[in-house]
Amino acid sequence: MSKSESFIEMSFDPPVRGFIHRPESANGNGIVLTHGAGANCQTLLLTALAEAFATAGLTVLRCDLPFRQARAFGPPRPADAARDREGLKNAVKALRRQISGRIFLGGHSYGGRQATILAASDSELVDGLLLLSYPLHPPRKPTQLRTQHLPDLRTPSMFVHGTRDPFGSIEEVESALYLIPAKHLLMPVEGAGHDLGFKGKAKREDLPASIVVAFLNFA
Repeated sequence: MSKSESFIEMSFDPPVRGFIHRPESANGNGIVLTHGAGANCQTLLLTALAEAFATAGLTVLRCDLPFRQARAFGPPRPADAARDREGLKNAVKALRRQISGRIFLGGHSYGGRQATILAASDSELVDGLLLLSYPLHPPRKPTQLRTQHLPDLRTPSMFVHGTRDPFGSIEEVESALYLIPAKHLLMPVEGAGHDLGFKGKAKREDLPASIVVAFLNFA
């Protein structure tokens, strides 16, 4: 079991806002989790995943990206991306103040893409990445690949991807992963789309714990 509480750190620009989960038996490690373009850090997927990581002993900070802090609704604009990455970097710094061990960074869709770009530019930032439904290309536009930075990614990276995700097939993701020089792993989720089975009030009960087990074995 774990307890979560609101988390705000205004000493950074952009500030860090979200929720922190503190495990009953902390192991000294932690993970930052963030959301996709159409959501915030209070999605069922991120909340369930945070609770699963905390149960495993990690301190978890799930945070809103700066674009979502500025606007309650709507997707990020292209001009938001650099500031969103700076916000993720600040979230990692904020979590480092809370723990003494290894630190990981995870994100769903857009949040995961920004995490990979950030890590590709700073291989020392975190000890590992967890990418949920990486948006390899826009739906129905398979030639518009978002892979330019992957050859520079030297952080161990685990990808969790649904077999029905319109942002990239399993085969397409497998091909893209060959570009990554760091250790990497693909965890397919059978029958899941971009939401990984967490849509509306529906949730795939067994998935968060399975992701945590696979990620901790990988990392």
